[in-house]
Amino acid sequence: MASEGRDIEIEAGADEEDSFGVRIVTVRPEDAGGRIDKVLADLLPEMSRARIQALIAQGMVSGQSGPISDASGKAQPGDYRLEIPPPVAAEPVAEAIPLTVLYEDAHLIVVDKPVGMAVHPAPGSESGTLVNALLHHAGDSLSGIGGVARPGIVHRIDKDTSGIVVVAKTDAAHHGLSGLFAAHDIERVYIALTRGAPKGPRATVEGAIGRSSSDRKKMAVVRSGGRHAVTHYAVERTFGPAEKPLAARVACTLETGRTHQIRVHLASVGAPCLGDPTYGSGPPAEKVRAAMAQAGLTRQALHAAVLGFRHPITGEAMRFASPLPPDMATLQTLLENL
Repeated sequence: MASEGRDIEIEAGADEEDSFGVRIVTVRPEDAGGRIDKVLADLLPEMSRARIQALIAQGMVSGQSGPISDASGKAQPGDYRLEIPPPVAAEPVAEAIPLTVLYEDAHLIVVDKPVGMAVHPAPGSESGTLVNALLHHAGDSLSGIGGVARPGIVHRIDKDTSGIVVVAKTDAAHHGLSGLFAAHDIERVYIALTRGAPKGPRATVEGAIGRSSSDRKKMAVVRSGGRHAVTHYAVERTFGPAEKPLAARVACTLETGRTHQIRVHLASVGAPCLGDPTYGSGPPAEKVRAAMAQAGLTRQALHAAVLGFRHPITGEAMRFASPLPPDMATLQTLLENL
């Protein structure tokens, strides 16, 4: 399919008006050199520049050498592939899903999110999310800044990571919490059960995180084009032989909050989360695998255990803690007997 003399191909599943599917766009030499997001938006007038930027951030845009990670990079001549996901319902519906509420007032709510619950609707998780549950619990009192699909959402944790999440109920609280996260003025501690143990009792992992050049669905520590990321870790205990631990309990404190940050950083130092389907990079020892099976661990062993911040409205210092969920608690007990 051609548009204004430029080559644009729409593969099966795509339609007009920015519907889902795959589009192949050819950037000609005379169009190259400008910002990639602007060049692609010019070639696809039915798509906004913001939409192109969002697709790049999601790893959905690839060039000749792989996924594009920087929307401000220069466009090169050649074909670009854009994968456009199916649309998500604009307005999530309220669902009567039980919530573990750690704190709630007129401005915010703190919940202990279970394993398997996505924070907000997305392709593959259109229902059963924390947003769906909160809409039933809090009704129209959630902040609208996050948009109709993400009301009140200030930060996220992975679907299969358990633990504490704070959600804004008013716009003022949303602005205040967002400012705290942007300034890294939030205490966030995660507990991970890892394959082997990181070197040293404590250290800081500092490495930019961006889309993997080999797999757009994965994040990786990258040399260029990623976002600055810092994780501080402390090995709280090890399991198995002291000279070569088979597993460890590691407390990770986030200084920044990037996609999959702890999972990527722990994997980068040779101690990935047990059960991590994406960053596991090899099977654990046989005894550890047996313990994982007995504990029923079917996800990455990562739990958002502590969240501390100053209340964005009252200024009160607040700190919440969550114990390990049953699968991780059982696994830890079994590992202690290795």
